Amino acid sequence: MAIHIERRTDDVRVVIIDRPERRNAIDAEHVHALRDAVTGAPDTTRALVLRGARGHFCAGADISGIEGPEFAVLLRSLLHALRDAPFPCIAGVDGVALGAGTQLAVACDLRTTTEDAMYGIPAAKLGLVVDLWTVQRLVALAGQGVARSMLLAADTLTGAEAHRLGLAQRLCEPGQAVSWATDIAEKAPLTIRAHKLMLNALDAPVPADAEVSEAFDRAWRSDDLVEGRTAFAERRSPVFRGL
Repeated sequence: MAIHIERRTDDVRVVIIDRPERRNAIDAEHVHALRDAVTGAPDTTRALVLRGARGHFCAGADISGIEGPEFAVLLRSLLHALRDAPFPCIAGVDGVALGAGTQLAVACDLRTTTEDAMYGIPAAKLGLVVDLWTVQRLVALAGQGVARSMLLAADTLTGAEAHRLGLAQRLCEPGQAVSWATDIAEKAPLTIRAHKLMLNALDAPVPADAEVSEAFDRAWRSDDLVEGRTAFAERRSPVFRGL
């Protein structure tokens, strides 16, 4: 399995995506494994680090393994597991963090990044749509302007830009994320858990919007999505028709 778990100490859990042939892109099987790694953490866990192996965090969803909106629903369960974990989750980002990679990073409580890391949500290049919670979280962490450029224009950010904007808190190699987690684990766990609950309580509920749901469903069942996936597999530029 391409998901590895290391325990550096009794209270620090390190979860590693190790699929270098796909730049650590994930499919449904990996999402299940990652979610289990988070929700199955022992009670002694005081901090968790999520990182990628061999120079990349996560290149997003494995397009060849996405058949429909069910993947987005499954991925959302992993994002919420990171958000709701009773301990801080830290993303140690280097290389690419695209699509689902950026989603994983923003679902974590804290982020470290290398200067040359790349963040982005290239859904508009593929015909995909991310879930509304991801949009809300990205706006909360990076601001409306950055979120709009990433979602509407498929623009990317470097790690240095993410750090300058406050999207990433520390500029360092992924290994330093483990050091940060170890430091956090030495602090009062009940205090940290209470503060995380309070921070999460400030998040506005995701609205139930019929028009948003229809737009989401329409994109996921569209010819454009078929074209985006086909063009990606054929290594050519897609021709989208809005159908």
